[in-house]
Amino acid sequence: MTIDDALHRLLLDNLTTAVILLDADLRLEYMNPAAEMLLAVSGQRSHGQFISELFTESPEALASLRQAVEQAHPFTKREAQVTSLSGQTLTVDYAVTPILNRGATLLLLEVHPRDRLLRITKEEAQLSKQETTKLLVRGLAHEIKNPLGGIRGAAQLLSRELPEEHLKDYTNVIIEEADRLRNLVDRMLGSNKLPQLAMTNIHEVLERVCSLVEAESQGCINLVRDYDPSIPDLLIDREQMIQAVLNIVRNAMQAISGQNELRLGRITLRSRTLRQFTIGHTRHRLVTKVEIIDNGPGIPAELQETIFYPMVSGRPDGTGLGLAIAQNIISQHQGLIECESHPGHTVFSIFLPLDKGATSS
Repeated sequence: MTIDDALHRLLLDNLTTAVILLDADLRLEYMNPAAEMLLAVSGQRSHGQFISELFTESPEALASLRQAVEQAHPFTKREAQVTSLSGQTLTVDYAVTPILNRGATLLLLEVHPRDRLLRITKEEAQLSKQETTKLLVRGLAHEIKNPLGGIRGAAQLLSRELPEEHLKDYTNVIIEEADRLRNLVDRMLGSNKLPQLAMTNIHEVLERVCSLVEAESQGCINLVRDYDPSIPDLLIDREQMIQAVLNIVRNAMQAISGQNELRLGRITLRSRTLRQFTIGHTRHRLVTKVEIIDNGPGIPAELQETIFYPMVSGRPDGTGLGLAIAQNIISQHQGLIECESHPGHTVFSIFLPLDKGATSS
């Protein structure tokens, strides 16, 4: 391999665009790491395989590729639905360019995943909403706590002046309700304590949550563990991360118990790693993905866009703070939390970068 060849290979290997090169028979000549990650296959092992062995689309798409080889005619396709070998359906845009090399026609495919772009846009909107909500809550908290302190102090002074003991029951109600509201505001704001960072195995966190949930449910709920033991330790606050995951798992348990008998409920805790994953505006080489999956009734469609806001709950007796607190903790760790839900299947996904720790908010 010449210096130019090595440089070209280096450039292709570091592109974020998925690049696939096919020969005239539509068999794989080369794919870069971005394509390997997109299709979840190994380029080296897949060398020489027919394109339909890598991913499938429509018969018309296959005919278009053959026509591109025969007529040397480039084309572009938008929002194509392709299915990878793992069964995952992807929405992609791809451009096909015929290349003449030593008398043979090759096809260069540049594949742009639409799902990823849509997800990044959604993440940015979610992070922006979270920051706006945090500022709003802090402003409201300041405006609420000041008059609450005055009301409580006035009630205490009035209590001392009352001539009969039974009349103090009314001032006690005022004091107790003022305290309750102050505690609620404090919970909305979250903890002011800086994260206590230490290298921690994420499975220690998940196992601690499992033990707490098993104790609360008295072993009636079916907890499924699906861990990747190769995940390295993360720089996180162990206690805060336990709280974040526990809030999500408790929500799942409460949703299941409200729908079915508890013993029919199933919660799966799954851990995986992802490469070249974007959180906000930052692309990380490696992130840990933790999924909490339940078979409950699902989150109502009208709540799915607002479930991370404080005071938003799908339960009549819910405070709506559990997910807001979880999101704040994950955000402090430079991570991201997402949710997908339909009846019988709800997934909360937590993404934590393996190259960064937490920050103060």
